[in-house]
Amino acid sequence: MKQFILSILIMSICTTSSILAQNIELPPSQKTGGKPLMTALNERRSTREFSTKELNNQQLSNLLWAAWGYNRSDKRTAPSSMNKQELDVYVVTKAGIYLYDAKKNVLVEKVKGDFRAQTGKQAFAATAPLNLVYVADLNKMTPASKESKIATANINCGFVAQNVYLYCASEGLGTVVRGYVDREKLAKTMQLSSNQVIIVAQTIGFPK
Repeated sequence: MKQFILSILIMSICTTSSILAQNIELPPSQKTGGKPLMTALNERRSTREFSTKELNNQQLSNLLWAAWGYNRSDKRTAPSSMNKQELDVYVVTKAGIYLYDAKKNVLVEKVKGDFRAQTGKQAFAATAPLNLVYVADLNKMTPASKESKIATANINCGFVAQNVYLYCASEGLGTVVRGYVDREKLAKTMQLSSNQVIIVAQTIGFPK
């Protein structure tokens, strides 16, 4: 009887854990196709009006790989100083906040709930389907002052954001990078540690 009850409890815990763990396994990224580079550059622009239509998982996988995926065993689609790869990309949707695991191509759920409005003080951030938040882990960087580390992370983040711009231009999506963020409030919501610093956010969606 005791063994039966114990088995039920274990099954219940496992079931609850599977319900709570809402990680999203993305399909393999499509690394070919798209518009020619010069065409994408010509069509690159900032968008501030978005429809509520959501990106599908394939588009999300392609977008995140273009932004900050691995194109070699230990190198990314965007450079980082001394290959420290200090940036993390957080994905914020109406369902929750996720960390992009580029190695596994998985979105790891960090916080449940709709916190899009906290990713920017512009109204469209709260209704666009997707916001990316770029976070620098200062502990991964070469020893230097905090100000120097953040300055370097700003530059590296610019490469990632531009990759997103070019992907969106190629795929008919709209995007805009934003610095107008209440970083202290958002960092608490995202449960970041003291060594993690929010650099900027970027909104993505279908333009109206």
